[in-house]
Amino acid sequence: MDSDELTEWMAYERVTGPLGPTRGDVLHGIRTAVTANTVAARGRRASPKDFIPEWDHRPASAEDMLATVRTVTALLGGTDHTAGGSSDDAG
Repeated sequence: MDSDELTEWMAYERVTGPLGPTRGDVLHGIRTAVTANTVAARGRRASPKDFIPEWDHRPASAEDMLATVRTVTALLGGTDHTAGGSSDDAG
């Protein structure tokens, strides 16, 4: 295999996710959910699907990523210290 072929496979894997069965992702999701649930606040439960990556999607915009971080922060009981919790990043 030459370096061009390796580069093509690496690019393919970045788009489609790791080569091979999804079993590893599922097992990792189960193990991580169990770990997260041992330290979760009462009434909060993680699901394995919360930890299994989705490989067939486009990268999110900066605004979408910030919205996701705010949602996760709120779900974990954290505080948003950006400019009043607005869309401006005061960080």
